Amino acid sequence: MDGAQLWQTLIQGVVQGITEFLPISSKSHLILVGSLLDRWFGTSSTATETVELIVGLHLGTLVATIVVYWKELWSLRTRHRLLLNVIVGSIPVAIIGFAFKDWLEQTLVSPLLVGLGLFVTASFLFAGQRLEINLLEMDQMKWPHALAVGCFQTLALFPGISRSGSTIAGGLMVGLTRQAATTFSFLLSVPAVGGVVLLKGIALRHSNGLAIGQLLFGAVISFAVGIVALRFLIRLVTQRKLHWFAWYCLLLGTVVTAWQLSP
Repeated sequence: MDGAQLWQTLIQGVVQGITEFLPISSKSHLILVGSLLDRWFGTSSTATETVELIVGLHLGTLVATIVVYWKELWSLRTRHRLLLNVIVGSIPVAIIGFAFKDWLEQTLVSPLLVGLGLFVTASFLFAGQRLEINLLEMDQMKWPHALAVGCFQTLALFPGISRSGSTIAGGLMVGLTRQAATTFSFLLSVPAVGGVVLLKGIALRHSNGLAIGQLLFGAVISFAVGIVALRFLIRLVTQRKLHWFAWYCLLLGTVVTAWQLSP
């Protein structure tokens, strides 16, 4: 790993660690930052190398989620109703992800769609905070609530739409308390992100892309930064400050869309 690769991996690891948990779309930022870094360092990442790095970075933030929420995950062995809701909430993204896998991978790299998707994320965040009811704790959820949140999660398959933002906002809109909506969002992320990392990892196991050391370095950076970012998000959601991220998404979406539509 040369100096340019070191700095690129370090920066993208930090970006992934922050944006995977804050509701501002990690895919968007990885696409945009990756493009800018290639220009800055005069490099050109292949499609395989880009996917490999994204998988490595998501592995780091997946482990961060498990570390922060290990008590809740471990409790699923006795909280059968919650376990059922996690399974039900995971079904929509699995179906849509498999059915439209090839098409979604092609749209993932479109900066214009990233900009437009950020407007959708902002709308969800504003709506979630405005329409929150704060009635249900996680163990009071019924399967239709879980299915509704799971449907919100499928929207995050599109570039620019934040997984955490859409699921937290969806949880608030179906009646969950702020803490329950946040926790359930990240419980859903474990099978969703874990499944993608596993399948992509298997598909790439024989590729001749990035060195294993570079992937592990990126994973460690995204893990360390991710733990800090996730704890920060939990505090902000309970303080009813999702609108901060909505305004950020509106601003970034405007800049990216204008950039892509400019002659």
